[in-house]
Amino acid sequence: MLTSVEKYLFLILALIVLVFVIRAIHRIIQTIGRGQGKPDWRNIPKKVPKVFIKIIILSPVFRTRRIVSTFHGLIAWGFLYYLLVNLADLLWGYIPDFHFLGEGIGSNVYRLGADILTVTIWLAMAAMLIRRFLLQSPAFFIRETIPLIPDVKRGIKRDSSIVGFFVLFHVGWRMLGESFHLALEGLDSWQPFASSMASLWVGWSPQILEIGRHAGWWFSLGSIFLFLPYFLYSKHLHLFLAPLNILLQPDRRSIGELRPLDLEDQQIEQFGAERLEHLPWNCMMDAYACIMCNRCQDACPAYETGKVLSPAALEINKRYFLNRAGSDLASGKDSDQSLIEFALSSEAVWACTTCGACVEICPVGNEPMQDIVEIRRHLVLMENSFPEQLQSAYRGMERAANPWNIPPGERMGWAQGLQIPTIKENPDPEILWWVGCAPATDPRAQKTARAFARVLQVAKVDFAVLGEGERCTGDSARRSGNEYLFYELAMANIEVLNQISPPRIVTTCPHCYHTIKNEYPAYGGEFEVLHHTQYLEELFLQGRIKVRDDNISRMVTFHDSCYLGRHNGVMDAPRNTLNQLGITVKELDRNRLNSFCCGAGGGQMWKEEESGDERVSANRLAEAEMTGIEELVVSCPFCMIMLNDAITTSRSKLLIQDVVEIAAERILGE
Repeated sequence: MLTSVEKYLFLILALIVLVFVIRAIHRIIQTIGRGQGKPDWRNIPKKVPKVFIKIIILSPVFRTRRIVSTFHGLIAWGFLYYLLVNLADLLWGYIPDFHFLGEGIGSNVYRLGADILTVTIWLAMAAMLIRRFLLQSPAFFIRETIPLIPDVKRGIKRDSSIVGFFVLFHVGWRMLGESFHLALEGLDSWQPFASSMASLWVGWSPQILEIGRHAGWWFSLGSIFLFLPYFLYSKHLHLFLAPLNILLQPDRRSIGELRPLDLEDQQIEQFGAERLEHLPWNCMMDAYACIMCNRCQDACPAYETGKVLSPAALEINKRYFLNRAGSDLASGKDSDQSLIEFALSSEAVWACTTCGACVEICPVGNEPMQDIVEIRRHLVLMENSFPEQLQSAYRGMERAANPWNIPPGERMGWAQGLQIPTIKENPDPEILWWVGCAPATDPRAQKTARAFARVLQVAKVDFAVLGEGERCTGDSARRSGNEYLFYELAMANIEVLNQISPPRIVTTCPHCYHTIKNEYPAYGGEFEVLHHTQYLEELFLQGRIKVRDDNISRMVTFHDSCYLGRHNGVMDAPRNTLNQLGITVKELDRNRLNSFCCGAGGGQMWKEEESGDERVSANRLAEAEMTGIEELVVSCPFCMIMLNDAITTSRSKLLIQDVVEIAAERILGE
């Protein structure tokens, strides 16, 4: 179809563009390579099927904003198909008699798909541009209190307009070119939209139609080459890097599992992340994979309650910084600004509850929470800079092995009168019950421990506790950046547990559950760990506990703990247990993976919450009150404490109980 001159011109254009593209790709690879560690390419083969399905059905995208996601899906699916369309058009330009998939039914179906998807892409992109620029959806905005690199506000709108109008231009001229072709060669029933447009040109001179056909080919395919160099600097690079980001994501036992630090390596001079290149390599890739959709921001409890933290702003600032300084980083130079100087403020660093909502909701596999913990590690370990209130918790963990600073001799005070066997008294138990610091020391949480003790005794479970030998697992220390303190606590606990070698460990606290189950293995502690709601469910299934048959109708609402539900996927066990107890659960609007944080995680339990519109716990309590149910059930002592504090402030009459407290009430005893 093309003339000889056109063929040579297109090849020259392609070669010029290829040079720019290769240079940009090399810069991106070198920049990501400045991050700490190396990707494990062996992970890719086993992940390909799962990632392929994710890409095809766009499952992460459709978890929220269903209508908008449908438009996004039409564009994404259309462009996946357009990989074939553009290849076929390129070959047809150089081989005049070329027919993609021959001249049979395969070719007919291909042309029908191209015709329909051209229209749906155009309409969907037009709708997305209207939403952004005319309707100005709130989803695109980041509060003025959130620090942003100056180029961000201009850059995001510029990216969206350039990419949006490129798509309209590209598929629009493809449709026009095809219509001119059909006007010359005859209408095609397998291309209804292009044929309808072609009928407008019937009667035009062949010379004009030929020019139109060539213009359609050049504007459609040529626009790709003109756009590619810019594309590699825009957010739409996620089309390629998002799948790679998910494929190369480090294997984690949980979304909350943190990268171990080698604190004993004397040659390491930098712990945590002060500058961008101090982050792990996958956190560098996150910036390039980010689609800037702000879904993480919408899910973030800190942002939703008016704090100055936006995980979206963190990733976007990283991206624009890399666009400016990526060449210097790629050449081996250090960043000219620290992360706190451009990515997020120090106040934002300490507002994170490490709830994992940003990680769970991200459609491209980004992990802003990991960045924040790395920054905290630097501040605590390298600069000794952290909120003053954390000092008391750190001191308690150092001296008394618990953040409440309760002497080890008082660790078993909660068990007075209950005849709780310690591991010294019962060295070979069926389960080792890891009570946890909160149930052992906090007056309200102690009721949970006493309730679980009753259940175990009624079920005739052969159990033991560590008693005075039990220490804090180090969860709060680690998530607040004090990796050294976590390491000391973890190694001491692992040594004790390895000596005992318990067949199973049952924890009362999801934070203990997560830490022992997912983070101790990196330090030589491999144990089978259950949360008490999982063990309760198991006891019911085994028939070891039975419920009183009193025909009492009772409805509760249930709050999913972040570290039990989102971090570890334990969501059915507490609900199944409540059902076994004859309790009906009315779900909160935000539940299961979308549950809203209580505000205690990430060390927040031990410090004053950053200023904002409201406390995280107050927001969650208000949601529970809106259900009209008078009883809120939890499965975490931290959640219990935080939500009860919110009740004290609000004077709410909502009753908060742990699942096991209800179990202790409802089961048949001797």
